[in-house]
Parts: sequence; structure tokens; C-alpha cells
Amino acid sequence: MALEDSKNEIDSAFTRRGQRGLAYENAFAGATSFLRRSYTKDLSGVDLAITGVPFDQAVSHRTGTRFGPRAIREASSLQPYDPPHGWPTSPLEEMNVIDYGDVAFDYANVAEFPETLTAHIRTILAAGAGTVTLGGDHYITYPILKAYAEKFGPLSVIHFDAHSDLWPDDNPARIDHGTMLYKAVKGGYVDAASSIQIGIRTTTEDYLGVNVLTARDVHEQGVAAAVARAKKVVGDRPVYLTFDIDALDPAFAPGTGTPVWGGLASWQTAAMLRDLAGINLVGGDIVEVSPPYDTTGATAIAGAHVAYELICLYHWARTRR
Repeated sequence: MALEDSKNEIDSAFTRRGQRGLAYENAFAGATSFLRRSYTKDLSGVDLAITGVPFDQAVSHRTGTRFGPRAIREASSLQPYDPPHGWPTSPLEEMNVIDYGDVAFDYANVAEFPETLTAHIRTILAAGAGTVTLGGDHYITYPILKAYAEKFGPLSVIHFDAHSDLWPDDNPARIDHGTMLYKAVKGGYVDAASSIQIGIRTTTEDYLGVNVLTARDVHEQGVAAAVARAKKVVGDRPVYLTFDIDALDPAFAPGTGTPVWGGLASWQTAAMLRDLAGINLVGGDIVEVSPPYDTTGATAIAGAHVAYELICLYHWARTRR
């Protein structure tokens, strides 16, 4: 860390020059954009846009994930001083990454939210950038996948979660975080046979052809086997990675709406995300961080680390594959 830079940098979300480079602003000070990236709506030359979706009207239990994007951004202020640990590259120095801010929507008109979000993501993709989205509940992934499928065709999905989100739901008007993947598969946005879920530990009657690694599978077979299976399933297809923070055990991420015991440990998750390097990642999200249920901030910290790993995977797919 450069002492002189830390003495002089402040509010770099607005004052930094250029979109590349590490940041040395005091972690406890200044405007908290994600990883101290520039807050901007200018997508010219942008490789990757970080965007927030503070929406939690689709939850089946505890609300609070509307505060997730803000908390994840704040937690990320601990990370932009050095290249990411375990990676031989430095995406913040080698790629144009911005904080595109949050999607604007009418909280009292929930019915129009899905298309609002799809249009928001569509705008970013049309400019040639990818997205890493900070949620928000897990329903948000469905409108995002719609925008991605419009560009890439049916996607392969790597889905970290305690729940399959495959509850049957054939009513297009319903907005439910537990039916996100069901609707995405049925709608043709996701190719089930080349998609995989990791960390599942709740009952699902029909996985619609999606491959599954339960949390127990990961515990008993190990990280290397889980990564090898995931890479084999998705192959070289365009991949969207969605990470529900409740994939982690509540001991590591208590701040979430529907916690389930027996989940992944932080070290397992960090190792799997790092070792997925080489997949053709086109976008991703981190969802279900609910700060009101975690006074320590540990869940938001985990969410910020997941988001940074998604940036690394996106960068790797464009420079090392």
C-alpha cells in the first residue's frame, strides 16, 4: 500500500482518473463504490460494469436484501489495495471496470420490475461490457438471464445455492425467488443439461435436467472433484455464474433470508471459485446478502469476495483461455 496515495486519495469513486488501477483510499473513508471504481453511466470502452439491484419483494421468508448492494460495496473497500490473492493477474489494473450504480425502479409497481431490470442489463450488454450484479434477492437473476440469452442464446449456468430455485411455477406474473431457475429453464434462457448447481441441501422433486452437486457431495468428494465436474458440465459454452450467499453455511454467512445448515465453508468456496478459472464466463451475480441479519458484516464481506472472484473469472476468460 502506498502511504502517500492513502494520504491524498479521497472519494475516488468520483475523483479517480481513468478506469484502471488499484486504490489506496482509507477503507473507512469516502464514497463506497465497489472496489473504489468510478461511479459512471458512461459505458465507452468499459469491459465490465458492476451494478446493484436493491430488490427484495420476491422473498419467501426474511426481507432485507434490498440493503445488500450498499453493504457489499462498503465491505469491498477492504480489497482494492492489492491484486487478488491466488490469481496471477490483476484485473483492476488490466481491465476497465466501473461501478454503474443501481437499477432505478418503482418499488410500488412490482409487476413492471422484471422488464425494467432486463432493459437495464440489456443496455450494458449492448455497449459490449459484461456485468457483475450485486443483489437483491435471487429472483433478479431471472430477468438478467433473459437479457443475456438475447445476446448469447441459451446459457450454461453455474448456480451456488442451498436451494435449487426450481419450484414449479408456470404463472408468468408471479415474482418469486424460489422459482427463478425453473422459469429460466422453461423459458429457454438456460440449457439445463450444461448447467450445474453446487451446495444444494434442500429437497427438490424435479431438477429439470440440471446437474447437481449437494453440499455433502462437496464435503465428501472434495473441491477438486467439484470443480472438475462443473468444468466438464459447462464445457466451453458461455457461462453465467449466480451465487446465492446461502450456499455458505450460516456459520459463515448468517445475514441471509433463508439460511440452511450443512453448507459450504468459506475456504471451499474460495478454492472452487479460483479453480473455475478457464470457464467461458460472460457474467455473474451475488445475491441474497441481507445485512440486517448480520451485525458483524461477515456476510457482506463474503459477498464482496465472491464478486471480486467473478471479476477475476471474467478477466481470465478474456486473457488466458
